[in-house]
This record gives sequence, C-alpha cells and structure tokens, in this order.
Amino acid sequence: MNIEFLILLLMLGGFVGIMAGLLGIGGGLIVVPALILLLPMAGIDPQISMQIALATSLASIIVTSGSSAFNHFKLGNVDIFVVKWLMPGVVIGGFLGANVADWIPSHYLPKVFGVIVLLLAIQMLLSIKGKSERVMPGSGATMAIGTGIGMVSSLAGIGGGSLSVPFLNRHGIEMRRAVGSSSVCGCFIAMSGMLGFILNGYKVDALPDYSIGYVYLPALIAITSTSMLTTRFGAKLATTMPTARLKKIFAIFLMFVAGTMLL
Repeated sequence: MNIEFLILLLMLGGFVGIMAGLLGIGGGLIVVPALILLLPMAGIDPQISMQIALATSLASIIVTSGSSAFNHFKLGNVDIFVVKWLMPGVVIGGFLGANVADWIPSHYLPKVFGVIVLLLAIQMLLSIKGKSERVMPGSGATMAIGTGIGMVSSLAGIGGGSLSVPFLNRHGIEMRRAVGSSSVCGCFIAMSGMLGFILNGYKVDALPDYSIGYVYLPALIAITSTSMLTTRFGAKLATTMPTARLKKIFAIFLMFVAGTMLL
C-alpha cells in the first residue's frame, strides 16, 4: 500500500458512488476493471488478481448498493413486488456464481464479463425507441430469473444492475423504479457472492496480507469510504433526468466497460 495507490482507490470510490446512485449498479462494472489495473501496484500475484478484484468488488457493493438503495427508497423509487420475488433467487444465484468463478481459469473471466456486458449494452440501446408492452412474469418465474441474474452477476463481480435494470424496464417497470429496485437486490447479490469468494479464498496460500478469503481489505475500506458519501448525488440525478437520456448513459457506459475488458 502506497499513497498513490490509496488516492486512486479513494477517487475510484467517489466515482463508483455517483454511478451507483444514477444507474442502479453496485459499482462492479467500474471496480473490477479498475482493480485489475491497480492491484499490481500493491504487489498482488496476477494469478489471483481477478478473483481478488471480483471478491473485493462484491464486498464494496454491499456498502454502495445499500447506500444507493436507502436513498432511492426515500425517493419512492423501489418496487416492493420486484424486490420480494427477485430477492430469493438473486441470493441463491450469487452464492452459486462465486463457486463457479473459482473453477474457471482466471484468463477467461474478463472475456466472459466483457461479452455479457456488451450484449446488455446493445439490448438497452435497442429498447430506447420503443416502449415495452410486456408485464412482469409471475412470482415463480421472477424468482428463477433472479437466480440467473444473481449467478451471472456474482461471476462477473457486479451487483446485478446491468442485468436487472434492463430486465425490469423491458417488463414495464419505469426506469427510475427499475434502478431503485435493482440497488436493493444488488446489495443481497453482493452479500451472497462475497460469502462464496471468502470461503473459496481460504483454500489459497498466496493471498496478500490483510485479506479475508479473496476480499482485500485495504482496497475495500478505501473504495467504500468515499462511495457511500456520493451515492445520494447519483440518486438525485436519476430522479430528475429524463428516462431516455438515462438509458443512453447506461448503454454507452456498458459498451465502454465491455470494450475495456475484451481488449
């Protein structure tokens, strides 16, 4: 740990907080690529840097999404039906995804992550012009979809907003409420995914100091110390910004992240 590394992590956390409140993401779409670049500055073994980035990202999402969800709840942007029936699925899927990520070779994980995010960005751009006539599926189907969202999200070290926001909006949930509900679910995805990475990390001998499983505590503390302060600004922007513009920002952001991970 050095001062340059610490300052970069604090700046990362501030940016993550704003984006979490604005887009309903937990921040993993930013934190994972950033940590892959920054962790070598702390002397962390490249062979386990992807797993550490994923686990630390999920741990930070607990704080970031929790803060974002609280602000959105106060603003009336949370759909109770969505949270009630997505929640059990995303928790189960989050834990499963962490175990699957531990089996996949590290060099494949960024490519999987990039492809998933690119497809989500394309879907979001295509949905801007038309208004969906679909309605939310029943409780059982919603729970099953939640399991898939939780598994893929944990596998990519994200809070699920990049998956759940397009899904909810496509099924008639207004964009601001989709963002707010996604923040609530993202917090629980991160909890279950982080637990899986902690348990799997204890099997590894080459972990850096100040780690709990694959969770790297210095990075976690630095990122969350600023992100929890800035989520309210993003939540206010999400409430006042036109829905079409919010979709465009979300899609462009996803394409940028996908390109970064694929290239």
